Amino acid sequence: MKPQTILFDLDDTLLYCNKFFDMVMDQFADQMEMWFHGYHLSIEEVKKKQAELDLQQVLVSGFSPSHFPKSFIDTYEYYCHLLGRPWREDEVHSLKELGDSVYGHDIEPYPHMEETLLELQAAGHELHLYTGGDPAIQMRKVTEADLARFFGDRIHVTRHKTTEFLGGLIRSHGFDRSSTWMIGNSLRTDIMPALENGIHAIFMPAQQEWSFNQVEVTAKPTGAYLTLSSLKEIPGAIRDYLEGKLE
Repeated sequence: MKPQTILFDLDDTLLYCNKFFDMVMDQFADQMEMWFHGYHLSIEEVKKKQAELDLQQVLVSGFSPSHFPKSFIDTYEYYCHLLGRPWREDEVHSLKELGDSVYGHDIEPYPHMEETLLELQAAGHELHLYTGGDPAIQMRKVTEADLARFFGDRIHVTRHKTTEFLGGLIRSHGFDRSSTWMIGNSLRTDIMPALENGIHAIFMPAQQEWSFNQVEVTAKPTGAYLTLSSLKEIPGAIRDYLEGKLE
């Protein structure tokens, strides 16, 4: 079996991420409901507005670490102006601290992460990590999860995971598209760019998915396009595809 080049996403593919954002967002909504008690502001309204404002920022500036806490402050200011509630500096400060706290949680690997990477590595495949976000934050996760033993210096971090960036990565490293795979949970930033660049794609739906990642897949696959539910299925699925057992 010819060794493959396999690119892994990090957040919510190898390590849990969205559930920590959801936990902090719940705290934010509870705090807003308490501050705006008597203004008939519901938790559902707050979460919907925060998600809307957060998405707007990400589409413009990518995965900057400031986008999440800023969405809390923007939501707070929106409702202060809308409902005529006084704006307080100490409350803004506490919201920034709350939003920033999401980046300090301990890492938590997805089930079967280590055994899957070990199996792929032992099979002779070249493993790359391709992730979006702030380089310092993402590399902290890499270090804490001890992922360098699998990826070495083949770690690529960008604020915007796009079709164009992935295409540049493929060209600059001379990847053979017919033997290159992208594995990730985001239809927007992992799967669509992979298919549009003519490489194989494995979609790993996250247990808790962010609306930003949910888009319609319109690109036609030129190779494999698989959906799997567990990391431990990946080595066998790639092997079966290369042996002609999957289409």
